[in-house]
Amino acid sequence: MLKSEILNAPLLGALATCGHTDTVVIADCGLPIPEGPVVIDLALVQGLPSFEQVLDVLARNMVIEHSTLAAEAKDGPVLQLCTSRGLEPGFISHEELKAELPAAKIIIRTGESTPYANVILHCGVAF
Repeated sequence: MLKSEILNAPLLGALATCGHTDTVVIADCGLPIPEGPVVIDLALVQGLPSFEQVLDVLARNMVIEHSTLAAEAKDGPVLQLCTSRGLEPGFISHEELKAELPAAKIIIRTGESTPYANVILHCGVAF
């Protein structure tokens, strides 16, 4: 048995396939999800799990080289949640962020309903 804090088997398995420069998206419950990426739908009800809860777990369990937010999130809580965890994001428009989704390795859908609560995490390496 693996010793990991992540209990969701599909999420753990998907993360194990990630390599350097792959992207993992944490998505709010309203983000349109394209065909292609592995989708891990964690949304239970509105607000659960939250963007913050999922970000915390991933930040502890992934090597994150950098992150990308929608420019529209600059004045909202998502930027502060990212920077307080050591992620200094780059910014693109929300439309550009949505255009990047088909190239993501994994999209994790949360129950978050805060506007623009989406982040692209760019995988780094542990060495």
